[in-house]
Amino acid sequence: MKRYHDSYKYYVYIMASNKNGTLYTGVTNDISRRAFEHKTNFNTDSFTSHYNIHKLVYMEVFENPEYAIMREKQIKSWSRKKKIELIKSFNPEWKDLFEYLNC
Repeated sequence: MKRYHDSYKYYVYIMASNKNGTLYTGVTNDISRRAFEHKTNFNTDSFTSHYNIHKLVYMEVFENPEYAIMREKQIKSWSRKKKIELIKSFNPEWKDLFEYLNC
């Protein structure tokens, strides 16, 4: 069995262009860095850059990277309606959670 370093965290997150807008689901080990990259169009050829997806609206934290990847795949397989319901249950006002990260 693999052991994971206690300080490592893995994040499944959803970015949105705006409330009920275009969505992007991803996984990362550094949510602050990754959200910043989306917000600043770090990769100008990316999906999030093309569709102005700059708002962090949902995230989950995992200690095991395999679980995080499994959850990302699960969410990506869902309908748009189900993803929006997930966001609303966690962040009903669709606030940009980037403001609450300790960057």
